[in-house]
Parts: sequence; C-alpha cells; structure tokens
Amino acid sequence: MMAVDELARVVGVAAACDALGVPRASLYRRRGAVPTCSPPRPSPPRALSPEERQAVLDVANSERFVDAAPAEIVATLMDDEPPVYICSVRTMYRTLARAGEVRERRDQLRHPPYEKPELLATAPNQVWSWDITKLLGPEKWEYFYLYVLLDIFSRYVVGWLLAEHENASLAKRLIGETCEREGIEEGTLTIHGDRGAPQTSKTLAQLMADLVITKSHSRPRVSDDNPYSESQFKTLKYRPDFPKRFESFDAARRHMRMFFDWYNGQHRHSGIAFLTPADVHFGRAPEVLAARQRALDTAFAAHPERFVRRKPAPAELPPAVWINQPAQGSCGESQDNLQSDRPVCRKEVLQ
Repeated sequence: MMAVDELARVVGVAAACDALGVPRASLYRRRGAVPTCSPPRPSPPRALSPEERQAVLDVANSERFVDAAPAEIVATLMDDEPPVYICSVRTMYRTLARAGEVRERRDQLRHPPYEKPELLATAPNQVWSWDITKLLGPEKWEYFYLYVLLDIFSRYVVGWLLAEHENASLAKRLIGETCEREGIEEGTLTIHGDRGAPQTSKTLAQLMADLVITKSHSRPRVSDDNPYSESQFKTLKYRPDFPKRFESFDAARRHMRMFFDWYNGQHRHSGIAFLTPADVHFGRAPEVLAARQRALDTAFAAHPERFVRRKPAPAELPPAVWINQPAQGSCGESQDNLQSDRPVCRKEVLQ
C-alpha cells in the first residue's frame, strides 16, 4: 500500500491503483477515509446567468404570460415589435422546473395511500375471508359464480353460494344467513374481502353495520392481501375431478356440494397440522392430536431405536393465524386457549 501512496502522489489514485492492481476501495479503507468529493462542475459558458434566469421567470409569471406555455411565450416574444428572444423553449422549461413551477395542469386522480390490512385470529369465528370466483359454464362466455365464506383460523368453509350472476344482494343473503347459523355475537367478527363491486357495495356495508361486524378490504392491486380465499379456490380447481366446464348449473351445484363435504370433513390441511377444518372449527382438535400422540407413543415404546433424535410428537396446531402479521399483539396463545367458548353449532353448513 505504501507503493500505491507514493505512486498516487505522482499519477493520481486511480492510475496508481490500476497500475499496481490494487482496488481503490481497499486503499481508502486502509487510509480510514472516503475519497473526497469531486469539485463542483463549473457552469457551462452557454448557460444563463442567475440574472437571466430570473428574467425568464419574471416573463413567464407576468400577467401577460401567466397562463401560456413556454413554446407560446417564446413565439409571442419573437413576434413582438421589436422582436425579443430570451431563451429556447427547452431552457425555459428547465428554468421553470428548477423553480418548481412545472406541473400537470389538469386535475388528475391521485390514489390515496391505503393502509395494509392486519388481521389476527386465535380462534374460530373471529376473522372470515370471502371472495367470488368464476366457473366455466356449458357455453363460451357463460359463467357461474361461486361465493365462499372461509374461517381463516380453522380453514372451515362456513358458508357458500352458487349463482348465475354476481351482485350485492346475494352476498348480503349469504353473510346474513351464515352469521345467524354460526351464532355470531355483535362485535366479535371481522370479514375480509377484496375490492370487487359486491364486497364494497352499500347494501353489504349496511348489513355489516347492522350486525356490528368489522369489515376489511384488500389494498388495490395487491394480490396477496386475501391469501386464504385464493388458496381455497386453488384447492378447488386443482382437484382431479374438477371439470373443464360444467354441463349445467345443477351439475355445478352438485359438484360444489360434494367438494365442500370433502374439504370440511375429510381434507387434512397442511396449515392446521393436517387436521380437517371441521375438527378445528368444532373443537375436536385436542382429541385428535391426543390420539395421534398415543399412536406415536406406542410406536416409540415398540421400537425406540427408530427415533434417533427425540421422542415423536404430532404437528401442533398454530395458536394464531393472520393476514399481514400485525405489528402489535401476542401470537403466543397457549393450546388451551385455541378454542372459542361459543356453543358448538353442528348444523349443516352447505347450502
């Protein structure tokens, strides 16, 4: 490095480092200082002086030209008698921009900042997610609309509806009937959806206000603010028996009925320790996990040498789930607090 310092005094740091194959960053780190800033760029000889720039601003802001574009100002001044040329159109734009006087004159829509939804659920019937998806009908451009209400903690489909069109009245009916069936108390439920027309309608907003339900919406153009509903739709459409098109509305309804029977009562969901949504929603999870533990204990007692690291244990049910994990609040609920105290409703949920 001493050789670099000596050579740098003669040819400069960059040339010395290139000649000796030493990175300049290493040299500066050894010196313990960052390179000094380059001197300010001198003003080009053709640039306007401060006085000339102020004259341009005075002309552009004068009563005569206050509403005129720079090109119009330059042309008008050259048409005067005697003709006057103060600067080019581009120079006038640069001068106005430096003074902060160039902007779009039209009133344009400016999107306000949307707050990120942060929802936390530690038991069933605290947060529901809902969405609508299209199903292909028998003919081209013919669709059926599937409305699905999903509990994000248990992944249980608490309500669904199949219709030939999409509107807020159907959504209102579905949510109202499902809340009544689930025995939802005022002020205990949040329903999250995207920003489609039914989700943001006044009809649905009034229903939620009457039922004292907190409503939540995804941010515009944010694809992962409603992950539970999107994941559930993927499970539906990636099933081997899901048809490319449904032959009729009745055929689609039969398929949905069979699917949700399977999804709620038989599907072992990876997000809830491979329990079924019904087990979690109706409080049977501790019994199922205890039975799994007994099976593992029996296997361990018979062949302990096969479990090298530790005694086997089943996967645990997550104590909390969220949409965009909240910054505040504890997610460390104990296993005893997982289940809600509300009465278990064993009514059939499928429509």
